[in-house]
Amino acid sequence: MVWKLILLWIVGISSGLMVSAGVFTVLFVVGLVPRFAGRTDTAWCEIFYEECLIGGAVLADILSVFPIEGSLGNSSNLLLTGLLILIGIFAGIFVGCLSIALSEVLDGIPIFARRVRFKMGVSIAVVAVAVGKTVGAIVYFMNGFYEGI
Repeated sequence: MVWKLILLWIVGISSGLMVSAGVFTVLFVVGLVPRFAGRTDTAWCEIFYEECLIGGAVLADILSVFPIEGSLGNSSNLLLTGLLILIGIFAGIFVGCLSIALSEVLDGIPIFARRVRFKMGVSIAVVAVAVGKTVGAIVYFMNGFYEGI
């Protein structure tokens, strides 16, 4: 039983590390942080921006594994509502900027296809990825997999 738990722990940690490495690779390959720094003329803060991005992800991971429970009283409802609104605004800004950066990366797909002499099927590959993501999301929400989280 102990070996099973150790193996489960190792598989879970290594899978999480692979997924997070992939996400951060996409964020840094897309060039989201340097683009923000360039637009705001704060290139001297680029390392700080990257540290904030990684720190926020680590904090979100910790809070998703170890939820904080407790009562703050009735007066905290307004504070929590304001905090949720603020988090929603920043998350929306981040997702919008990420989608714009990804669309710029998708402009590079035809260039890549020409360089590797990929003659046919680029559009089919892009549509297949989009359909796969859509079907995966539909199955996820239709079967209620999110309720176990």
